[in-house]
Amino acid sequence: MADKTQEPGGIHFPFPFTPYPIQKDFMAALYQVLEAGKIGIFESPTGTGKSLSLICGALSWLRDFEQKKRQEEARLLEAEATAAPLSNGKDPLLLPLASQGTLGPPKDPAEPDWVTQFVQKKEERDLVDRLKEEQVRRRKREERLQQIRHNAQLKYAAKRMRQEDEETERLLDLSREMLAAGSEPEQLASEEEELVLAEYESDEEKRKASGADEDEDDLEEEHVTKIYYCSRTHSQLAQFVHEVQRSPFGKDTRLVSLGSRQNLCVNDDVRKLGSVQLINDRCVDMQRSRRAKKSIAEEAKPRRRKQEQRTACPFYSHERLQLLRDEVLVGAKDIEQLVALGKEARACPYYGSRFAIPAAQLVVLPYQMVLHAATRQAAGIRLQGQVVLVDEAHNLMDTITGIHSVEVSGSQLCQAHSQLLQYMERYGKRLKAKNLMYIKQILYLLEKFVAVLGGNVKQNPNTQSLSQAGTELKTINDFLFQSQIDNINLFKVQRYCEKSMISRKLLGFTERYGAVLASPREQPRLAGFQHFLQSLQPGVTEAPAAPVEEEEAGAPRPASPLMHIEGFLAALTTANQDGRVILSRQGSLSQSSLKFLLLNPAVHFAQVVKECRAVVIAGGTMQPVSDFREQLLACAGVEAERVVEFSCGHVIPPDNILPLVICSGPANQQLEFTYQKRELPQMIFQEPKRANQVEQVLKEYSRCIKCGQAEGMVTGALLLSVVGGKMSEGINFSDSLGRCVVMVGMPYPNIRSAELQEKMAYLDQTLPRAPGQAAPGKALVENLCMKAVNQSIGRAIRHQKDFASIVLLDQRYARPPILAKLPAWIRDRVEVKATFGPAFAALRKFHREKCGSS
Repeated sequence: MADKTQEPGGIHFPFPFTPYPIQKDFMAALYQVLEAGKIGIFESPTGTGKSLSLICGALSWLRDFEQKKRQEEARLLEAEATAAPLSNGKDPLLLPLASQGTLGPPKDPAEPDWVTQFVQKKEERDLVDRLKEEQVRRRKREERLQQIRHNAQLKYAAKRMRQEDEETERLLDLSREMLAAGSEPEQLASEEEELVLAEYESDEEKRKASGADEDEDDLEEEHVTKIYYCSRTHSQLAQFVHEVQRSPFGKDTRLVSLGSRQNLCVNDDVRKLGSVQLINDRCVDMQRSRRAKKSIAEEAKPRRRKQEQRTACPFYSHERLQLLRDEVLVGAKDIEQLVALGKEARACPYYGSRFAIPAAQLVVLPYQMVLHAATRQAAGIRLQGQVVLVDEAHNLMDTITGIHSVEVSGSQLCQAHSQLLQYMERYGKRLKAKNLMYIKQILYLLEKFVAVLGGNVKQNPNTQSLSQAGTELKTINDFLFQSQIDNINLFKVQRYCEKSMISRKLLGFTERYGAVLASPREQPRLAGFQHFLQSLQPGVTEAPAAPVEEEEAGAPRPASPLMHIEGFLAALTTANQDGRVILSRQGSLSQSSLKFLLLNPAVHFAQVVKECRAVVIAGGTMQPVSDFREQLLACAGVEAERVVEFSCGHVIPPDNILPLVICSGPANQQLEFTYQKRELPQMIFQEPKRANQVEQVLKEYSRCIKCGQAEGMVTGALLLSVVGGKMSEGINFSDSLGRCVVMVGMPYPNIRSAELQEKMAYLDQTLPRAPGQAAPGKALVENLCMKAVNQSIGRAIRHQKDFASIVLLDQRYARPPILAKLPAWIRDRVEVKATFGPAFAALRKFHREKCGSS
């Protein structure tokens, strides 16, 4: 039974059980951050129920916010009905309406009073009209969702409708003439089903009667105030959804899980393509085919040229997507449940989930969909006036940097140039002069990119040996000058690529070149062209070219290299001080590359902070938080007063953890595992190189421990892993699976890395150096090390009754600046042992007492 916790401010926090005091503090602090529109940095150790605290705290705020907003709407509507003066519309609850253009600019002192009064009255009337429309939409949405929740007959009616659609499609394929002559589609099987479905689709019938077009606009609604929850991995998002399901908010919260086409596609013909880019391209082609078929059917005149036959996706149906959208909003569903629902409804979960975003209260999605502006726009995500919760945010800055850093190889540059040149030669006479100019500019850019690496775009990159080898780092402006492309407006080229979708056209052209566009006499020449394109791929050896007609019809087409290069062109529009270009020459042109390195992740996070009402960055291990304050928030223009930090202790008793710093070994040698002194001991269980082997190693490790406990044969097991590897994050080593975590040495990053050195130099130039503190660049290296340490040593303690010892095996951990960067719940219990004997005795005593009491 849910526990309803009431805080001193009268706030009720429903919870599935009696919450710990630290969970109450967490929810109260989170509520205040959201209410005040702050930026919060929240740290709650793994095992303290952070996800539930986030869910119950944030949704409690949203519950109260919606209630206050409705009360304010009712007051305004009542005032309008009684002709009483309305407020000036500056209430924070109505900010979403202001962002939609309802509220005008502040009063001009030079305007006459009658003009000001007229404008104000008009704004008030517009505001009341929008409030009335919003009430109608909300009432209709709630009625639809209630029907789905309580009326199972609707699902049977919808299933029958899907069967009718399939039958209609079959009849259309068999005899278009018969249907055109007026044959009627099959009627519903029962009057009861017809009644239920007609009730659900009453709005749709009214829309059709009014003569409106049947398109996606009918599926979209106004965006309500919502919470965007994002995390790093698919499994973390699924786990969060399951926490919502078991929370008191699970049944009534309109939750939408978003994912990629690769995760959500239910069309087997598309899924089997495998590659993310190929799936995306085929999906877009199918949507284009659907629109093309609709337009072709409306044309009465015969076409001069036979249209290419394309297949529209059978899972993209207006009626079924409308039903799926509402099904998605009823109850919380993770990606797997969403896919199963889409298969049952024969409707696309990818588009169905996106159409559900406006009405959703909680949207669960990966980092990239929030942190990347183009992806946000494509997914229909609007952050204006909304709340964003970033969980597992310890690597947030690295994630932003990785998303916006792009690398292109010499073979990709050559292949894109060859494809685009063939496209221009074939269609150049049909292109407008402006479009032809942009294509020539892109060809020029590609040629210069290859030249700056030391190659020739007209030759095979696999056979081109470069005279120079090594890595060179340039500022953006220096790279543009060296490449001789500083006279080209990259912003205009980028806009052309976006509007024309030239990379997708080029992909389709490459596919059709040998299969569709080739006449019999062209086939030998085009077969040679396709063979040449294949030879540009790295690692491809010379082989006889197969005739075009012998190629497999269903073979997946290659991904477009130009699409990848477009990301590099967009990155080059970054401000000169915020990025660098790395030229990597590796012997042959195909192995060489150009890489854009983002130095300032704040430039992309600033837009998120600017648009959102509030942002919360949360994680189990956020120390040291100085990186977030200085490198991310301060550089994004966030005032220090707007930032709120919250860190709580652990739920375990203080004596359930024994953190030790051991400075010397049994022979009294000083322990300092630097790069020069490191030696690797022989391993027992070892972290695998491949991700798909992790599960097997963990099973063997777990079996060895549990069987040994049951049979008394084996005393335990040892698992050695790499810091930052597959075992260091997101895996639960609770109870006997993790009684002792030993951190050997300090995992500093490679100081010789050109990228790290440039990042350090950038911070030294950008951030002020506090008196008595290390330089910002040096602090970055220490913080990267300690973030990895903190993430790794948190693997052991997973719940309130768990216990473990933590051994930091290096004398450098005893230094006060290093100790200060440990999580507080560990730092407060650390014991520094100068010699090995007392440390071993303390460990033995701790585990004897705990194993005896358990």
